[in-house]
Amino acid sequence: MTQAATAKTGEQFESLFVTPMRAYGALNLETAEKLVATQFGVAESLSEATLAQARGWMAVKSAEDVQKALDGQQKTLQSLGDRLKSDAETLLSLGQDYAQKSQKLAEQQFKVLGSS
Repeated sequence: MTQAATAKTGEQFESLFVTPMRAYGALNLETAEKLVATQFGVAESLSEATLAQARGWMAVKSAEDVQKALDGQQKTLQSLGDRLKSDAETLLSLGQDYAQKSQKLAEQQFKVLGSS
């Protein structure tokens, strides 16, 4: 009888606490991975653009080269602006996805609690 009660208590503990904590942990890890990947992508883009601009300015030898460098800088800024807009949309989507999945996990947990 005691073993059966212990087993039942273990199962209840697993379903009420351990399983939901694993689900939340997995969701948090997945979201963190996507967030870090986006941040690294932004950092890489900014670094590449900065280095490309530095190389462009190092190549300036005439007034014509100055104009080319300025034109390149304008194109780079436009490209970075587009990239940052896209990344902001990605982060917004990531936040919304996280909120929806968290809500779904909470609803599932309430169902489990209601049935116990």
